[in-house]
Amino acid sequence: MLWKSILLSLALAVSAHAADRLTATQLAEMARSHPDQLAAAIKARFEEKNLSEGKAWASQGEQVFFAVQASTEPKLLIDDAAGPKMIAIPSSSLWYADPEIRPAGKLHSFYYLLDGARFGGSTDLHILGPLAQLQPGVPSGTLSEKHTLVSKIYDGMKSNYWIYVPAQYDAKTPAALMVFQDGEGYTHRDGDSPILNMIDNLIAQKKIPVVICVFVNPGDIKDSPDTATYKFVKTYSEKWHRTLDDSMRSTLYDTVSDRYPRYLRDEVLAEVEARYNIRKDAYSRAITGLSSGGICSFNAAWQMPEQFSRVLTWIGSYTSIQWKENPANPDGGQDYPEKVLREAHRNLRVWLQDGSNDMEWNQYGSWPLANIRMANALKLREYDFHFSFGRGSHNSGQGVAEFPAEMTWLWRGYNPALTSETYVIEPEEKSKPQFRVSITNRDSE
Repeated sequence: MLWKSILLSLALAVSAHAADRLTATQLAEMARSHPDQLAAAIKARFEEKNLSEGKAWASQGEQVFFAVQASTEPKLLIDDAAGPKMIAIPSSSLWYADPEIRPAGKLHSFYYLLDGARFGGSTDLHILGPLAQLQPGVPSGTLSEKHTLVSKIYDGMKSNYWIYVPAQYDAKTPAALMVFQDGEGYTHRDGDSPILNMIDNLIAQKKIPVVICVFVNPGDIKDSPDTATYKFVKTYSEKWHRTLDDSMRSTLYDTVSDRYPRYLRDEVLAEVEARYNIRKDAYSRAITGLSSGGICSFNAAWQMPEQFSRVLTWIGSYTSIQWKENPANPDGGQDYPEKVLREAHRNLRVWLQDGSNDMEWNQYGSWPLANIRMANALKLREYDFHFSFGRGSHNSGQGVAEFPAEMTWLWRGYNPALTSETYVIEPEEKSKPQFRVSITNRDSE
């Protein structure tokens, strides 16, 4: 089912504490120091299904650990080239390899040849760079406790959010702002998305300004059954066989209107601004999200360019998910390329990311083709944009791996003495042709 696939892939963004599981580095060290314990450690670290299907791997920086269950020797290929020889674990059907993979900060891929046939693998082998770990001497900021807001704009919806304040923040000096959708998943330093470490390191390196980050979760409407919002969300959930929470998220994120941007401006950020000294100019404000949170972020900046001028979207759902669900807002995400082409130019800087294996065609459209359409529309209108298109599927892997590069590009040239900048397409991008597509999977994967 489509939505089970989406929720499963989004689990990459919702970081899980892994204190009871060995890291790739620890597994590699165990292979050398305690090989007799390795088989048990592998079975504790990886799911049986992933081991038997050739999809088990772990990474920590450039260190990667592959494990597979096979009756004959598997041959490992990384980025379509021969990898290291797999090592058999005695008295078991397990094999392993523990190479370092470069370059970091990129998405890679792997698969096996088993008895001459392709087996297992993944196009989502994300290798995080050194900035994923807090660097020596870099101060860490403070993450707030969970705040809960009861919305009036979404009559009765309860939503949780967290505020991250860098160590360099001085209340006498207004700070820049960045808003993250599906925010809780980015608040764990030791999870799959160590965004806080990267932000601290980038601020210390002066590649981005001192930026207060607001991590906003989708809301919960179940306690307000008599409201118009509840009735709309309930109807949508029954129509598309989605949970109430998932339908609330889609109503917030996939709707093409100014309602969610007003919710951010008038409710969430109003509370944040009451606590901290935050800049009001769009030049100093960025917004980001994944999947439906990606289109949500672009929509917020498009609807209110006076609030946000810097946009980062991962695997954005520029598709027809909320198309014509509300007669008052008939547009759908699939309309955004045409809106970019035909509506007034907004002063935005936009980084788009997607992958060629991002979901199959479904009743809402194609995620990769939708992002390619968005990139070409932004290019034709000479927006200041960057399109990072890899081979990954519908998850946060590539986005997280590239986050330092994304943030450096998004905030490049930032000058706290200014309150505005007219963004223009980069000369190198302007000289390139439009993005083209080709059919590659009719005869092979």
